[in-house]
Amino acid sequence: MSLSKLLAREQRAFLHRSRGPWGPHLAKARAFFGEGLKGADSGRPVLILGAGSGLELPWGLAPKNTVGWDADPWSRWRTCLRHQRFPEWVFDDFTGGIAELEATARRTLMLPTGRSRPTERALQRLAGLLPSLKPVPRSLTEWVALRRPGTIVVANVLGQIGSVAQRTLESTFGGAEAWAAHVEPTDPLAVEVEAWIRRVLEAFLKCLRESGAEVWMIHDRAVIWGHSSITLGPPRDPWLDQIQSQVALEVSDPLCGIDVRANFLGKHELRFDRWLWPVGTGQLHMMEALAYSS
Repeated sequence: MSLSKLLAREQRAFLHRSRGPWGPHLAKARAFFGEGLKGADSGRPVLILGAGSGLELPWGLAPKNTVGWDADPWSRWRTCLRHQRFPEWVFDDFTGGIAELEATARRTLMLPTGRSRPTERALQRLAGLLPSLKPVPRSLTEWVALRRPGTIVVANVLGQIGSVAQRTLESTFGGAEAWAAHVEPTDPLAVEVEAWIRRVLEAFLKCLRESGAEVWMIHDRAVIWGHSSITLGPPRDPWLDQIQSQVALEVSDPLCGIDVRANFLGKHELRFDRWLWPVGTGQLHMMEALAYSS
């Protein structure tokens, strides 16, 4: 499945969720991004990565020269309908890695003779090939060098990169159930997929850090499953210790071990905040908001 079709499907599913409990999260996100947009240098472009439908973004505060970036082909129209703005838009994969990942996965399914390779063998081959993939956000790096944005907003996409990679691989190998039937979380392939996601995130964060722009970003720091009562303790390492509960928790790390703050050491931190977002029944996200000066 192409990235544009995958993102369009994921966005439709996201927007059809019940948003009743989302109010506090949306208010915090809009206030945070609004502060960054209001303070943006109007003489330089503003770039919004992961602009989506604009649900978390106060486009009314964005300068006229603000550019949206999202590979979902309907994202620009959804933003127009929601905010009555039809901004300049980029539809590329800003990670630079998804197409290569999909092409590599498809290649493993075929023998040199043109016949199909058995699934187990294909998955083993994919595990061996993944370490050779070095994703580079070339389109984003070139755009930043050419346009020199003064502010970059990263609208809750860091934690989605791994999910998009996972869905891409599942689609290539016959769907989520087929993938789960062959790949356990501790299998070498699952380990290599996580390592690939880390390389994508590291390259993306390096681009942001070296962009010469102010960076305002919100992302999923953790996904907590179940119905336990949760509170957030003070920031500390390891980050999992920030999540406090009276019972054992099932927690997943959408950043695959990447510490975003550690990637911006040496940069002046303008803002830091965290909160809990009840995305759905039994699904609670720990959100992290960070802003850094240019």
